[in-house]
Amino acid sequence: MDILLVDGYNIIGAWPELKALKDYDLAAARDRLIDRMAEYQAISGYRVIVVFDAYYVPGTEKKYRNYKVEVIFTKENETADERIEKLAISLNNRRTQIHVATSDYTEQWAIFGQGALRKSARELLNEMSSVEKGIERKVKNIQETKPVSKIPISDEMAEIFEKWRRGQE
Repeated sequence: MDILLVDGYNIIGAWPELKALKDYDLAAARDRLIDRMAEYQAISGYRVIVVFDAYYVPGTEKKYRNYKVEVIFTKENETADERIEKLAISLNNRRTQIHVATSDYTEQWAIFGQGALRKSARELLNEMSSVEKGIERKVKNIQETKPVSKIPISDEMAEIFEKWRRGQE
């Protein structure tokens, strides 16, 4: 099994689209990153865990799932780097390959010591472009080959089906 640990704010600060969004709506930038990681997870089969520092969201530690992507806000006085290192240690075993998405040079060296592989923010962005192109090709192929539905459904019902398909409750 492959696991991708994502340093959330590091990626947001490195991807042009998310960086621009962060400047006026940080929550929307986080949500967009999680959406894109859900797409990545669906295509790659990786288990994806996105870690955000508590620095921007003070309070107690918080964990939840969104589109089957695990999202962690660290506890106060714990950085995302520290949490990622702990996760890399605890999740590492013979059948698991840990990948860490960050452009933080210090973090990259720390995770190498845990046996994890790194993906820079740029590498992940390039992979995402490939993933999105793959999704577009699949959707286009399905649209060209699928028979026309004999049962008309409303836009509202189509939206419900799409949420189910993405694993959103």
